[in-house]
Formats: sequence, structure tokens, C-alpha cells
Amino acid sequence: MGVDRDFVLDRLKTVPYPGFTRDIVTAGVVSVVEVDDHGVVVRLDLPQASEGVEEKIRRSIVQALGPDVPSEQVRFAVSETPPSAALHVLGSRPSAAQAGSADAGLIPEVRHVVAVASGKGGVGKSTVAVNLACALARLGHTVGLLDADVYGPSIPLMLGLPGERPRLDASGKRLIPFERYGVRFMSLGFLVEPETAVIWRGPMVMKALEQLLRDVVWGALDYLVIDLPPGTGDAQLTLTQRIQLSGAVIVSTPQDVALADAVKGVAMFRKVNVPILGLVENMSFFECPHCSERTDIFAHGGARERAAALGVPFLAELGLDPELRRSGDAGAPIVDADPDSTTARVFERLATSVAGALGAAPEAAPGLVERAARKLGLKKDDG
Repeated sequence: MGVDRDFVLDRLKTVPYPGFTRDIVTAGVVSVVEVDDHGVVVRLDLPQASEGVEEKIRRSIVQALGPDVPSEQVRFAVSETPPSAALHVLGSRPSAAQAGSADAGLIPEVRHVVAVASGKGGVGKSTVAVNLACALARLGHTVGLLDADVYGPSIPLMLGLPGERPRLDASGKRLIPFERYGVRFMSLGFLVEPETAVIWRGPMVMKALEQLLRDVVWGALDYLVIDLPPGTGDAQLTLTQRIQLSGAVIVSTPQDVALADAVKGVAMFRKVNVPILGLVENMSFFECPHCSERTDIFAHGGARERAAALGVPFLAELGLDPELRRSGDAGAPIVDADPDSTTARVFERLATSVAGALGAAPEAAPGLVERAARKLGLKKDDG
């Protein structure tokens, strides 16, 4: 046959893990490679719930080794492991779940963690999360944004970097977040192919989120805004168990079908002792740009009424604004693209309310001169 183990490993490094940019060797999927008189044996440690992945990897390996190794001489041994294997693209440290307890060291330099959640999808949660983060940055705070919506990550598009790939730090084990509009951000969307559907069960989702927290170089942040997936499932549970959430912002549209799920979201966060910062009513009305007449397309005021009934603050009311949609699709959040617009000012007030609720009023945040002075070590003139 005339091949050795190093040759086989080099060929296996050309096989990507389905849906990821890293190869199966780097991702930790290949645990053993043996070459004997009968051919090649490849042992694969595949994550649980990897439906269809095993067959794709087998076919790709056979193709990568041919024609030097005939397909009938390639043998496989496959074992299921916890879902960390495919996620070695994010690092190889053990997770808090493996340790069995909450890990206070996941994000040690972050002062406040704000979850943006919704009971139902399609209510504009990601739009609120992105613009809230940008508005907090414009107030002078140091801000990060984590896209925890693993099944439908939209932050790469909404911040203008679809299809980009993150860089690794000097250790080669941690990701360097992107930064635009004064916000550092990371998303699973940067680590999978754009057209790939993420089909993961709970344990793999939990592992991914923990590593997106731990193995990203967030640095010192005043706020980390987390864009959660809709509902009250594994992602929400993971975050409440693994990190100390400072508070949650619940986004809903005014109609009853959305509000019913928003109420469930409030109940879930209360059950795990996460403070509710308040409710945001999105798509609250449409104002005609020609005659200024308002139309309540999805009803109006439902979130405000529900907030009062639940005893939580009502934070903001956002209308249906075509510019808000266009700015999101263009990767230029309206808070920065048109800061003097009515919608941008609503987000500014929302950011002010969130900062105030967490004891960090915007007037206390360091301004440009103060931050530069700290960085450069400038001294005060006592004269």
C-alpha cells in the first residue's frame, strides 16, 4: 500500500467537519489512526446527536485517501462522546457542565450581563439586542454582544460581517471577537457555513454557549448583551446556571399570541432569580410617512399592560420603521446609521434605562477624553 500514519493524517486534515471550517483532525474527531498490512483504521469520536454526520465524514475520508488507499482497505471504528468534539473549534478547556458546578471564571472581566429574550420568535429580539448594545456603546460604555441564538444566528448579517471568519489569539485556543460600532461581538454564525442548518440537541447547545463565553477574548466589559434564542429552553437554562445574569429584557409584539409567551419568559427568569429589567413592545404601531396617521397593525399597548400586571418596568415602545429594517439588513444599526431618528432615540432611552437599572447611569460612564487619559496615563494638573 505504501502509505504511513503521517500521510493518512495529512489527508484527513483536508476533510472538514460538516458545517464547520475546521478539519476533523483539528476538531478532535479523529482519535486514532493505524496503518497495517490490511489497510487503514480510523477511529472517530463523534458527538452524540450527530445525525447524518458520520456517513458524510466516512465518505469524505475515503475520497481523501483515494487512490492511494482503496476504499475496501479503509476501516472505521466509531464511538459517541459528549458533544464537545465538534466544538474544539472553540477551544479544548473542560466546560462548567463537565465540572458539575457553575464556573465563575467564564467571563471574569464582565461587570454586567444583560439577556435579551423573547417567548416567541419573529418579534424583533435580535434587532433590539444589536441596537441596545450599540446604544450602550454610544453612551460611553465598553460593550460586548454574544449571539446565543445558535439555531438562527443573525448578528453577523446585522453587524455587516456575514461570511467572515474570526481569528485566533496567540495561544491558538481562543477567538478574537469582531468589533464594529464600538461593540465587540461573536456568533456561532461565524463558525458554520452560511447555508448550514444547526441541528443540535440540548447538550451540544449548552456546550457551544459555554465555549462562546469562555473561549472568546472578551476583555474588560461594562456590559455583555446576550441575544438569546426564542423560548425557555436549553440556552436560557445554560446561561442562568453558568453565569450571573444581571437582568433580562423581554421583547414582545402587542398581540396576545406573543404576549402569552413573553409572560412565560418572565416566569422562567423569575424562577431562576434573574431580575426582569423590563418589557419592550416592538412593532407597536405603524406611522404613515405621508400623512403621519398611526395604524395599530398588531394591536397596541399590550406589553405595557402586561408589564403593569406583572409588576415589571415597561422600557420602550418601538414602531414599525422601514429604516430599522433596512439598516439591519445593511449591517448598519439605526442607532449609528441615523442617530437623530425617532427610532434611534427610543433605543438611546432604552439603553439609559437599562444602565440606570443596573446602577451604571450613563453620566457616570467615562467619556472619550477620560478613557484616553486612562489609556495614556495622563496626569491631572494640580496647579
